[in-house]
This record gives sequence, structure tokens and C-alpha cells, in this order.
Amino acid sequence: MDASTLRNMQAPIKEAYRQDPQSARITLQASGTLGEGITCNVATGQALARAGLHPGTGGDGLSLCSGDMLLQALVACAGVTLNAVATALGIELRHAELHAEGDLDFRGTLGLDRETPVGFRAIRLQFVLDTTATEEELATLLKLTERYCVVYQTLAGPVPVSAAFERA
Repeated sequence: MDASTLRNMQAPIKEAYRQDPQSARITLQASGTLGEGITCNVATGQALARAGLHPGTGGDGLSLCSGDMLLQALVACAGVTLNAVATALGIELRHAELHAEGDLDFRGTLGLDRETPVGFRAIRLQFVLDTTATEEELATLLKLTERYCVVYQTLAGPVPVSAAFERA
């Protein structure tokens, strides 16, 4: 896809959102059911993903780790965003690899140390690009990819999260 095709594809969507800003507000959803052992089956739209405990917390390594899935969501979103931004800017990416890694201390989630936070302490996202883009173009590409990547922005800034029980 080239920049013109992308602009033409998005133009009517952008115009509709300009005319009716409320229509741009969309609620994404995910759902799952408890599975065998300590697992949760998550519907992905393409297949059922079985999430379980990370081996560092007692898992057998046969199920997906939700922490890995979070990093995978970041890579997926950043990759799509990078591709769209590069296309819009006319930057040719001959090849691109994305890598995300995050640091956890499982003492927190296992309740061994109340002072140890639960969750990622740091996440790093790296792009390995084969491109003829200038350093200035790459700086713009990175800035805009960070700015428009939904998962990156969600992780980078606090977002209200709530949980509740409902009886079946």
C-alpha cells in the first residue's frame, strides 16, 4: 500500500469522525472462560488462546503467559502503527523487526514481599529497520509511532482500570 491509497482509505472514516465525533468512540472487548487447571481460555477472534501461569510462578510452560501476551499486543500494535506511519510519510521499510521485553519480579505476584510491586517495572520496545530513511525521518517515524500506537500510549500513561463481580 502507498501513502495515497492509505489516505484515500482513511479519508471517509476521518470525515465521518469529524462530522460526528461520538462515532469515533468504540469499545473493544475481550472475553474468556476458566479452563482446566489454572488456565483461562481467551477468545481472540482467530482462535482460542489458553493462558496460564508463567513457569516463574508455577506454570508448566504449555499455556500462554498473559505477560507475554501483553508484550505481543504491544509489538502487534506498534508494528501496524509503524507500517501505517511509514506508508503515510513515504518511508520505505524493506524489512522491520520489533522486539518487546519487560522486567518483572515474581515475588510481588506470588505475595512473597509486599514491598515488591506486581506487574512490569519497565518495558522496552525496539525496532530493527532496513531502510534508507534519514536519521531525521527515523526520529519522526519513532515519534509518530509512539504517539499513535494505542497499546504503547495505554502502557505509557495511566488509564483507569476497574474490576467487579457479577453473579451468573
